Amino acid sequence: MFLRKLRVHKDGKEHGYWSLVETIRTADGPRQRTLCYLGELNSSAHARWQKTIEVFNEHGESAQLKLFSSEAEVPDDPNVARVLVKKVRVERTRRFGDCYLGLELWKQLGLAEFFAQYLDVDGADVPWSRVAAVLAINRLCAPGSELAVEQHWYPSTALDDLLHIEAGKINDTRLYRCLDRLLPLKTKIEQHLKQRFGELFQAEFDVLLYDLTSTYVEGREPHDAAGLFAGSSSRLRATGFGADRQPGRFSVQLRTV
Repeated sequence: MFLRKLRVHKDGKEHGYWSLVETIRTADGPRQRTLCYLGELNSSAHARWQKTIEVFNEHGESAQLKLFSSEAEVPDDPNVARVLVKKVRVERTRRFGDCYLGLELWKQLGLAEFFAQYLDVDGADVPWSRVAAVLAINRLCAPGSELAVEQHWYPSTALDDLLHIEAGKINDTRLYRCLDRLLPLKTKIEQHLKQRFGELFQAEFDVLLYDLTSTYVEGREPHDAAGLFAGSSSRLRATGFGADRQPGRFSVQLRTV
């Protein structure tokens, strides 16, 4: 509850009328409801009303002071501390929800155990299975280059806590080395995901089709160059929608059936 002042100009003078207001939660969000109108209050009446508000709680009891009252004494309890509201600040806010969901999907697919079995065979500073998790979650939440992951995306997430990775251990070199270790496992990864798909959704199938990825092309080439990306009949690149969010560049769709 709090006191709200309404200023009214009458006969060339300003009058202040007070009302007692409380904040309530509704289906449409927080709203304010007027409990009663107090009329004009002098300084002493205003102080008395302010004191009355401080000692009323939501149950109508008059024994508990409001949380941040300057006159409230801190109880002799080790679990209670005084909070200076003006000095409270938030630092290093990080993305959590999408990364947590991505990590849970990673675990549900059994990829944490799979990569721990095939990648964590040597004593690396950071287990390669966790680096692979960082790469996969980045592709799910905010696809970007390995350098962008190191410099921008990864520091803004809570993955260091979720994956128990020490600060400063994720860099583009380690990410590229992890990709080198993933490539020989391509067939085993596909077989594992196919098996988990059937187990999770009780799916029976003879052929499993899936879309792999897309990429984009940068740079210049001679207009008369021959090859996959040249000519009108064999042209594979084109502008259009791509998962890389690079609308101004030629895109190449890579699909696996």
